Amino acid sequence: MTLEHTVRLRFGDKSRAAATHTNLSAVRLDGPVLWIAGDETATVERLVADDPAAPTEFGAETTYRLGDFITLPGTDIEEEADVEGLARTGPFLWAIGSHSLRRKQIKDRHEGAKALKRLARIEGQENRQILVRLPIADVDGLPTPVREIELDGEKHYAAALGGKDDLRHLLRKDEHLAPFLAIPGKDNGLDIEGIAVSGDRVYLGLRGPVLRGWAFVLELRPYIDPDEPDRLRLHEFADGFTYRKHVLKLDGLGVRDLCPDGDDLLILAGPTMDLDGPVRVYRWHDASRSEQPTIVRGDMISRELELSFGEGDDHAEGLSRYGDGRLLIVYDSPAAVRLTEDDAVIADVVRLR
Repeated sequence: MTLEHTVRLRFGDKSRAAATHTNLSAVRLDGPVLWIAGDETATVERLVADDPAAPTEFGAETTYRLGDFITLPGTDIEEEADVEGLARTGPFLWAIGSHSLRRKQIKDRHEGAKALKRLARIEGQENRQILVRLPIADVDGLPTPVREIELDGEKHYAAALGGKDDLRHLLRKDEHLAPFLAIPGKDNGLDIEGIAVSGDRVYLGLRGPVLRGWAFVLELRPYIDPDEPDRLRLHEFADGFTYRKHVLKLDGLGVRDLCPDGDDLLILAGPTMDLDGPVRVYRWHDASRSEQPTIVRGDMISRELELSFGEGDDHAEGLSRYGDGRLLIVYDSPAAVRLTEDDAVIADVVRLR
């Protein structure tokens, strides 16, 4: 890894109390701001650069609750959505939930039968089953989520995927992925951890499952239902399916994040299970030109970077382009050296080869 420099991320008291700053799962640079998500809330955070030309710190945090823009599937809008990916394109910000199940953890105080009972308990959260598109407007010189915008005489509303287009519902008969719907994400079950948008294509990166070393990226073609302008629907591909599967040779790793780079996709990859490493950035060449399900291997994919990782900490979870030839990397469970005495969190800016 070629570390060029670092930047400080400064969160407000409420986000620190919710541990958002130590559970970062997604990041996207958008001019003078960073969009950030943590995996323990149903919010998206906006941080503003201290100097847009050469930022050393992003702060002045504003929190946006997803439930203020769309109807979340859960009954509690405060229940975590486990937002694992963000994408910014045109006048929209996109967010994807993990869609995963979770298994209860054994904690230090648990022993014997109680510990085993916890380990057998699997649960889901409805708010994790979201794909959201939020309109972005310029408000006081900063990109800001709004419920609706008007462009060229046409109104665009905050919208979400749901109903019969819910992804877990769509995958229930899939020959590769259906068997993993009932398995928790950290056990190699279904776990969406990245999103990239290129034109009308939405790519979703799966941390799990990984099958015989092959990772999955799903491709969708969402559109707005004209009768329900707050609802995303999915176009069918030529084979009649509303999603397309691509499988990638990532040396046994799963997808942790996705980021478009021209016609290519940059892929942050790491272990699908609860392991520390390795962590790498790959490039899927000409990804957005693919017109059919693709077996991505050989010259189609290249390893760009090896990232550092800690033992039990410093798990790279989000990446964003950060100017020409550079990437911004944010970390879940940051190491102690990333937490400053004045309550900032350190993120890395690295140079692509």
